[in-house]
Amino acid sequence: MNAFFLKSIRPYFNFPGLSLPTALNSGLWLDEKLDALQHNVSVEVADYLARYPQTKHIDVYLNDINGIMRGKRLSVENMLSLEKGCYFPLSVYSMDQKGKIAAALDDEPDRFCVPVAGSLRPSSHDPQHNAQILLTMKESDGAPCSLEPRVILQNVLARFHQHGLYPVIAPEIEFYLTGRGPQDPQNQGCFHLDTSTAHTALFDELEQLAHLQRIPLTGIVAEAESGQFELNLKHSHHVVEMCDNVLALRRLTRFVAEKHGLQANFMAKPFSQQSGSGLHFHFSLNNIHGENMFASPVDELNSMMRLCIAGQLALMPASVAILAPGVNAFRRLRKNLTEPLFNSWGYNTRSAALRIPCSDESNRRIEYRLAGADANPYLVAATILTGMLYGLENFDEKDLPAPQHDEPVLPLFQQQAIEEFARCQYLIDSLGEAFSHQWVACKLAELDWFESIVTGQESALA
Repeated sequence: MNAFFLKSIRPYFNFPGLSLPTALNSGLWLDEKLDALQHNVSVEVADYLARYPQTKHIDVYLNDINGIMRGKRLSVENMLSLEKGCYFPLSVYSMDQKGKIAAALDDEPDRFCVPVAGSLRPSSHDPQHNAQILLTMKESDGAPCSLEPRVILQNVLARFHQHGLYPVIAPEIEFYLTGRGPQDPQNQGCFHLDTSTAHTALFDELEQLAHLQRIPLTGIVAEAESGQFELNLKHSHHVVEMCDNVLALRRLTRFVAEKHGLQANFMAKPFSQQSGSGLHFHFSLNNIHGENMFASPVDELNSMMRLCIAGQLALMPASVAILAPGVNAFRRLRKNLTEPLFNSWGYNTRSAALRIPCSDESNRRIEYRLAGADANPYLVAATILTGMLYGLENFDEKDLPAPQHDEPVLPLFQQQAIEEFARCQYLIDSLGEAFSHQWVACKLAELDWFESIVTGQESALA
């Protein structure tokens, strides 16, 4: 399908929904349909226990708005009744990073939670004896919970699927490895292959455990800064599951690093004089046949790709509140021009927020570089995809600015970013009114707490 035809049929796109044949209206690929039919939690548990007969415990958990695991450990006997579900308080989605309620709800009711089919896997800690499974929360009427980030991403994806469009993503997660003594192992710069013995053993174990947890880790790359690395995941149209894997891999990396006497730091800006760490997403759009709708020569981007870029740029100032979820993340964005500071796009340039990487036509994609490594991947992906929808629904091809265009300026402070987000009704509607209001309340409460702290550096100036 060429770009001209895409532009020609846009007037017939009845956004935000399009009536499609029944076979496509579910928004699932054929293989996803088969997976859904085959996945039965009780069967999954029985198969798991046959493979791991020494299992003693299972961790059941939800991922909160900050991407932090919240759950509890159950005995193996409880695995057999997992299909019946369990209860967690709705306030899980009102917690700050320390687990405290940042913005109280009118009430804090318990909500019913059920296992996510296909998410049962060995735990990072003692995988022969411990398992883990992801839960999803339900509203009191049985509907998916509107405050759950995973559900928010599913809702955004459904809008693409209604049009026969299927986003494909490939995450890249940057982080620092630090030690606890003066002889911390150091890498030798970007793409250096000869890692230290300490790093080699750590990465070997990380790859083995990632394989055990079915995390499609395809590479570990040394970054330019000493001790900084990047984890690469295989591209996939299973967008929600890929975000599950981002969070699982962050947790797994921390565990393996600690086991080897090191610490894995996923802060956006852990060191004032060194580069920050990002969560980069490579995005493209496939049709129902698996063909890349962005396929085009690098210097002649087709209509679909241009519209998506234009929409992402337009929503970017409001999106920063999600992509940079704390004060520390804004320190990364403000550092210097080698960071994705400006609201811009460009061909093969890492100084732009939206980068068109080198690739052949069939692999044409957009790399979105603004999010910090500590951001919630579900919310980042949902926000990026919302920008793409905004472009498809509201813009014409001529609306895309020239490469390296740097207006409007992005908010460089969290308060300003939250205010931009609160004014962007399109983004609020896409992520959900209830979630958006709760997000703003939580982040303002966290910011208020942070600004109340008097640091040692301030005291030294007195």
